[in-house]
Amino acid sequence: METYPEVTQFPIPGESRVMYAGDYLTFEFMLSFKIAGKAFIRTNLGAADLSRKEIVRRVERDEIKLDEAWYDIEMVQIDEFTYTIVLPLNQTGYFQAKCFFIPDQSSTPLWPSGENVIINVEPAGTCCANIIYNAFVRQFGKTKTETARDHEIASSINQLDSKGYTVIPESGKFRDLIDHVEFVFSTLGCRVLHLLPIHPTPTTYAKMGRFGSPYAALNFTEVDPALAEFDPSATPLEQFLELSDRVHFHNGYLFLDIAINHTGWAASIHESHPEWLVRGDDGQIEVPGAWGVVWADLTKLDYTNVDIWEYMADVFILWCHRGVDGFRCDAGYMIPVDAWEYIVAKVRLEYPGTLFFLEGLGGPIKTTKKILSKANFNWAYSELFQNYSRDEINSYLPKAYDISDTCGHMIHFAETHDNNRLASVSIRYAKMRTSLCALFSVCGGFGFVNGVEWFAKEKIDVHESSSLNWGNKINQVDHISRLNLILKTHPTFFGKTTLSFINDEESRCLVLLRDNKELNKRLLVLVNLDVENSQDAVWKLDKTDKTDIENKVLHDLIESSIIEGQIIEGRLIEAQKDNKKILIRMSPGEVLALTTDPDDVTKLNRIDRNQSILPTKVYTQKLLAKMLELHVATFGYGHIDIQYSEKDAKSFANDPITFLRALNQDSNESKAVLFDVDRDTKRQLMVPPGWFVLVRSRYGFRAEIFDKKRIGKLTLGYEEGIPDPGGNTFFALFAPKKIKNKQLKYSFSLRIFEP
Repeated sequence: METYPEVTQFPIPGESRVMYAGDYLTFEFMLSFKIAGKAFIRTNLGAADLSRKEIVRRVERDEIKLDEAWYDIEMVQIDEFTYTIVLPLNQTGYFQAKCFFIPDQSSTPLWPSGENVIINVEPAGTCCANIIYNAFVRQFGKTKTETARDHEIASSINQLDSKGYTVIPESGKFRDLIDHVEFVFSTLGCRVLHLLPIHPTPTTYAKMGRFGSPYAALNFTEVDPALAEFDPSATPLEQFLELSDRVHFHNGYLFLDIAINHTGWAASIHESHPEWLVRGDDGQIEVPGAWGVVWADLTKLDYTNVDIWEYMADVFILWCHRGVDGFRCDAGYMIPVDAWEYIVAKVRLEYPGTLFFLEGLGGPIKTTKKILSKANFNWAYSELFQNYSRDEINSYLPKAYDISDTCGHMIHFAETHDNNRLASVSIRYAKMRTSLCALFSVCGGFGFVNGVEWFAKEKIDVHESSSLNWGNKINQVDHISRLNLILKTHPTFFGKTTLSFINDEESRCLVLLRDNKELNKRLLVLVNLDVENSQDAVWKLDKTDKTDIENKVLHDLIESSIIEGQIIEGRLIEAQKDNKKILIRMSPGEVLALTTDPDDVTKLNRIDRNQSILPTKVYTQKLLAKMLELHVATFGYGHIDIQYSEKDAKSFANDPITFLRALNQDSNESKAVLFDVDRDTKRQLMVPPGWFVLVRSRYGFRAEIFDKKRIGKLTLGYEEGIPDPGGNTFFALFAPKKIKNKQLKYSFSLRIFEP
């Protein structure tokens, strides 16, 4: 009997990791002894659309086709024992892979023991600085500032309430929020504007509170007219689109909160699909709830009915048509994982870059992991904001970091609309917790609700419209701006950074080491959780091989000190060695971000914070992702010999035509049809089979190719304009579509974001 070698691979079988479009994934396969044969990798990487179609057809057609998206790629032999393959990550999605070996004279593959490697590939634009500003549109009206609150008529309103009248004050409008979009993206430095639900809410029947809850949606496809100005030239939906355009002008993402687990009473679904409501044995409509609280103004939907899956998928796609980039999915853990898997797959067949953000607070951790991986959500809420002591945080965060590394990023919110305001404790406490959540984040996954920047103290009540304390002279606007700048620029907030707590057990302060070995950058984050007393941050000296601080001056990235009229490059911190430990005395509630490299602070201070340009890391990653997409469109999916660099990305952005020409091995043609926005808006574009479409504009834009002959609108391609390195023009590239037997006519849509 012939003896076969043991086989191993790296990444090891069963490993799961989060990566980004534009990255490369290398597999190595090893034999324990020499034997003739070939090594392969079996994977569904590069076949995202096929995988999604399998999921969709399984639900819509009850069609089961297993492994249609899987195929084998031969690996490259390095020596007698070792094989390798480098795969481009050109698509977003949930993928798997595993290596195997087929000896000569045998048809039986040799597999390494263990499960498949899982690769969750995230959009390139989320590789860092995923900073979320959560806005409740209603609060941007007259109640935005404390001084605008009208207490004089409160007694009159109460009298009307007692007589059965419905009194609903004027709400903040989309256009009120539009006036502050530049503040959110340029001044604060956020990258995502996340809106609480904007659907129509109950005004009389089953209304709770003064305004009614935005989570009691009456129609998932409509906007609440109370959020729009009366303007004969613009419908409420068109005013929402104005907000969407303004966000995209600032290179931001727009997220919409949709709570598909339930509706408000007397919702349109009650009339069109009463069978979708969950009812008890007595016929009573079930009311959902969580944390022991019953949401009496809501009605629960029944997801054992697959028809509702299809309905909701169409709802999400419709909002994508309207310019929404991502969705916060309230109480998402209450929806079956299989339903989410279908909905996400259906949406990404048309909009592959759409982001899904799970609100799974209160749900099982295993459900969060399944929704992030199998259902392919991108992010989920971290529960850091509900952990307060050193021991609680030390215990919770390693688990959150593990999920972030393997399934999808956990986003640290300093404060949400469900919590008491941080500033209601104290200003020092609010500033400390805000800093902690930002600086302990993975890839800059940090969020906060409107009013945190102004130290608002009045808790948000979704049935009311509390004050944001807007314009308060005592605020942390500059502080948050500085934190966000750190998240955007410092390499320890990029991927492949290891996060570990190194604080001594006796230390009452947290000490987090952020270590990016690939870029040779480290950052120490020290937090004194005690806002009343000074405390010592302590860690053992044997950790200095990691922290690299012994006998070096530490510079704080957060603050600048003024000495003799000059701004020092960061605040200088002196570390004391005490009994083979390192000690730094910290004032009450103090937070430090310490580096040994003064250039880190110099670079921060040179950046103009009041610009909403893409972070350099994000810009480069988007270019690399596009280059890989074009490469695969030209040569097909498989081992890639060339790995594009940042320099290559810059050259591509300057001259995409030259890059396309280099891909063409048959002639000197670029195989690109140019659409110039300034001159071609009335042109019918003829695109030969196998050719790219290059769109150019002086301004930022979103471009879409769609088939309007189908029932509804079917999007075939959706691209955002990418600026050239100087920011003078924007471009987008559509890869060729599969060749058909006959000429087809499609529609082309542009939304241009002029200043």
